[in-house]
Amino acid sequence: MSPSSDPYRSSQKLGAGARQTEARALMETARALADAQENMEDLSSYRAALRLNWRLWTIFQSDVSAAENPLPEDIKQNILNLSVFIDKHTVDALTNPEGRKLKVLIDINRNIASGLMTNPPGAGDTPPAPPQPPSGGVSGGGDIVA
Repeated sequence: MSPSSDPYRSSQKLGAGARQTEARALMETARALADAQENMEDLSSYRAALRLNWRLWTIFQSDVSAAENPLPEDIKQNILNLSVFIDKHTVDALTNPEGRKLKVLIDINRNIASGLMTNPPGAGDTPPAPPQPPSGGVSGGGDIVA
């Protein structure tokens, strides 16, 4: 069977693309949160950054809750638990705006993105592509792969 017709190799490429997309979305959202943290007098931007992050994590929640999501159950549960924390923390940050409350969300997003940008064992020696600047915002879709 030629590599181009091997369905396993094709699905690996699709998974890697989803990982990179998710990593870029997390990094872009972390950047928006960091910008808001540095400019606390602009509460509109602060709230917009929090809502963007909340929407992204809602997409992740929906994706891992889907029956067809191929992740192991323990990873799905960990993502859902983290999402619940992010939900509660976001509500608190929206209710009582403080720049320091954004740091934990920034750190979570950056750490998850970093993990998504690394090659999982057995994925080959090709390094992941570096994150590219966004071109029009964060889009949903793709499986969450941790």
